Amino acid sequence: MSELTRRQALTIGAAGAGGALLPLPWTATARAEATPPPGVRAAGDLALWYDEPAGTDWLRALPIGNGRLGAMVFGNVDTERLQLNEDTVWAGGPHDPSNSRGRGALAEIRRLVFTNQWAQAQALVDQAMLGNPVGQLAYQLVGNLRLTFPNPGSPSQYDRQLDLGTATTTVSYLANGVLHQREAFASAPDQVIVLRLTADRSNAVSFTATFDSPQRTTLSSPDGSTVALEGISGNQEGITGAVRFHALANAAVSGGTVTSSGGTLRVTNATSVTLLVSIGSSYVDYRNVGGDHQGIARRHLTAARATGYDQLRARHVADYQALFARVSLDLGRTSAADQPTDVRIAQHNNVTDPHFSTLLFQYGRYLLISSSRPGTQPANLQGIWNDSLTPAWDSKYTINANLPMNYWPANTTNLAECHTPVFDLIRDLTVTGARTAQVQYGAGGWVTHHNTDAWRASSVVDGALWGMWQTGGAWLATLIWDHYQFTGNLDFLRTNYPAMRGAAQFFLDTLVTEPSLGYLVTNPSNSPELTHHADASICAGPTMDNQILRDLFDGCARASELLGVDATFRAQVRATRDRLPPTRVGSRGNIMEWLHDWVETERNHRHVSHLYGLAPGNQITRRGTPQLFAAARRTLELRGDDGTGWSLAWKINFWARLEEGNRAHDLIRYLANPTRLAPNMFDLHPPFQIDGNFGATAGIAEMLLHSHAGELHLLPALPTAWPTGRVTGLRARGGHTVGITWSGGQATEILLRPDRPGTVRLRGRLLAATHTVVDTTDGTPARSTRLETDLVEVTVQGGRTYRVTGTSTGVPTLEQSFTNPSTSPDTDTGVGNFDGNGASLSAQALAQAGVVPGATVSYGGVNFRWPAVNPGGADNLVASGQSIAVTGTGRTLGFLATGTYGAVSGAGVVVYADGARQGFTLGVPDWYGGPHAGGAAAVVTAYQNRPGNQRQNTAACVYFVGVALQNKAVARVELPDVSARPAAGVPTLHVFAVAIA
Repeated sequence: MSELTRRQALTIGAAGAGGALLPLPWTATARAEATPPPGVRAAGDLALWYDEPAGTDWLRALPIGNGRLGAMVFGNVDTERLQLNEDTVWAGGPHDPSNSRGRGALAEIRRLVFTNQWAQAQALVDQAMLGNPVGQLAYQLVGNLRLTFPNPGSPSQYDRQLDLGTATTTVSYLANGVLHQREAFASAPDQVIVLRLTADRSNAVSFTATFDSPQRTTLSSPDGSTVALEGISGNQEGITGAVRFHALANAAVSGGTVTSSGGTLRVTNATSVTLLVSIGSSYVDYRNVGGDHQGIARRHLTAARATGYDQLRARHVADYQALFARVSLDLGRTSAADQPTDVRIAQHNNVTDPHFSTLLFQYGRYLLISSSRPGTQPANLQGIWNDSLTPAWDSKYTINANLPMNYWPANTTNLAECHTPVFDLIRDLTVTGARTAQVQYGAGGWVTHHNTDAWRASSVVDGALWGMWQTGGAWLATLIWDHYQFTGNLDFLRTNYPAMRGAAQFFLDTLVTEPSLGYLVTNPSNSPELTHHADASICAGPTMDNQILRDLFDGCARASELLGVDATFRAQVRATRDRLPPTRVGSRGNIMEWLHDWVETERNHRHVSHLYGLAPGNQITRRGTPQLFAAARRTLELRGDDGTGWSLAWKINFWARLEEGNRAHDLIRYLANPTRLAPNMFDLHPPFQIDGNFGATAGIAEMLLHSHAGELHLLPALPTAWPTGRVTGLRARGGHTVGITWSGGQATEILLRPDRPGTVRLRGRLLAATHTVVDTTDGTPARSTRLETDLVEVTVQGGRTYRVTGTSTGVPTLEQSFTNPSTSPDTDTGVGNFDGNGASLSAQALAQAGVVPGATVSYGGVNFRWPAVNPGGADNLVASGQSIAVTGTGRTLGFLATGTYGAVSGAGVVVYADGARQGFTLGVPDWYGGPHAGGAAAVVTAYQNRPGNQRQNTAACVYFVGVALQNKAVARVELPDVSARPAAGVPTLHVFAVAIA
């Protein structure tokens, strides 16, 4: 894939997710009768595997890392390549980019914005506010270690793997009658990269190895078994490269010989080889590049050489698994998982492969563990893996979406330690950002805009259209409070509270009164990277800013209470919070992105920043703010599902928060294709951006567990594609570790382990039925109080495990079994509604016909329970091949259902407990203007909804369908596969209730 400089990327990226950035998708062909290698099955299918080498394609190589060191392993037979990174090798060196001209121009910029002269304001920002230099500096590679093998012949039985369970890559192949094997890993305990080469015939391993690099480097041979690469990082933006690095590669052989001279390592006729790679950097911190880079490299290499390979590997695996093994996920497996990984990506949208979502989830956790550890730099835009001096977007830290998204899975997927580098970066930014705040705004506290780098640059960069965004540091500061909510660690909060306070202080000093509305607003700012009028993004008080500041001020106030400090400051931030503009609904039923009801200039723009309050924030929730919740859904419908890879990942999280599992799963499918995932599963903007990997992992966790609304909501967005599964080890706010087992779309067991005593609220379909909560320590029932139909409050003790199980059988209520698009409130008539084209069976209409949530509806001798959900809730499913856990014995299986866009029907199956299967046809007429011939009318409403809430006195109908049973125990019912979800013009079968009589 071609490299993009920062300015090329910005220029092209300004067009959004259009075709200019899209390469032709790669392809892969399914293998006939494919069988995963034994190592893959031994890893529980948690492995990427391929039957071909990577060749020269970096996006086919496999990543390994220990947080500081990274390598891409290509697995070629003739020339193995380890492309090497060290996380502090960045272009340039320490500098202060603050621009003293900005402070003098600020008043005029604000005046221009408030008088709607946005283009002039933007031009003045470009003239006076941009940092010096106007761009930030790039993360760069160290170089490559290449191993050249003589006479590889024509290899066969080739296999290449990345085992996520052990964080090792393996390559094996048969050549000239010899089985060759390689294993590589990056050890965090020993701070070296290890490559082990073996053969099943004595004295069969020979190769030469040497470093190369596009950096300014020299090669040498420090001793007879070691080669070295000495270099210095590149110049950029007029800043001289100042990071020195030293890489060493040492070979220890069993059998055969090893020599080194002139920077080339030669291994001859060995039986096994352990190759150790150590890299040191002179980067100490953003102010100091005087570290002993050679001493660091030598020290780690010397220690590793004194440790045997088996011990190195054992220490590495134990360290890694202490993190990775905390969470397990099983979503089921089909034969689609038998194919090589690139084939699975290429065919994902045409097959049923639930296990791929498991692999995607765990791959994101693997990448975070491998690129972010205590004491390292945070994971940047490419984690730690980069083969360029000029990577796209400089591979730095983009704060207006990408850096926070990198760390969304850290808390929820039980990797709290991996979050540590972000808080170290924030503390650095409180220093550099304080100077920017004073110099450019005349303010206290600290500020960082939409990007930063290894030098903790905090000024406006790249251009006003993208860079004039004040709330980058504020968003980072909110991560402190959110992390505390998961851990409850007061020492952590006390250490990091000053950063929160400083971020808030900047805005206490700089918010200004909007003259027409009277709110306190940021000015100048933007809604990230989107213009509201032609070529103008500059504005005052965009919605995202207000939502971020509301979170920041709330977090500061609550933290100061817990720590018993800053009572006056606490009152000030709360008073300021109350003067921020509220999140409002616009004329299209959407969340307004700006203070005014402007229509975005690019409808399908990749950023949906004004839904920050939905995710990752918690200001928009289904039960707390139903009007905003509906407007958030409308916003996503207007923006569309397409976008860059990371944009799709954020949308997975949005739909998960909207409790629409099928829509969230749709976004997983859109992400898992060759335009958005590389063959090695790296997320593609395109090109590569790792935030899409991390965002997808976080989104899958959100589909299974919510904890943002003061309760633990279990399986809130479970898609029908995952009817049966199990997850363990997820983390929730309040300090809870959660495991869930489910079948037929219904939780069957919940395991809850709180860190500390108190009460916890649990919401879920299992809790709507009769259930028990037991302390597994002694088997005693836990104290439990029902608050709502599906919400209970449980009193818990810290360190104990509680098991929640159901105690009833029979037909589950619809809301216990499905998460599907639904009937909408009277005022919401978009494509996601019941019939998908601006008309809906409204809750009020149904109530007039005597159908209210939870009511019993009887027809044909069958008693149905109408879904007990709030108006606008998910009260019907779309028949799309689901398997539902209907159990019981009777003579009639009944449905309340109706069709849209004409009569609709499909073939279903009753599965009895004895394994017998009985086919049936589920067919109904169209609902509009009914009753129609060919169906038995069960519910007839007096009117329906139309766009603009125009209630029509046209009858609409829900029909009864009865299926004769064999009067023996039913295990489940498989519904027809009619359509994936409501969509304009698509015949759709809606089911409201199922019962056995």
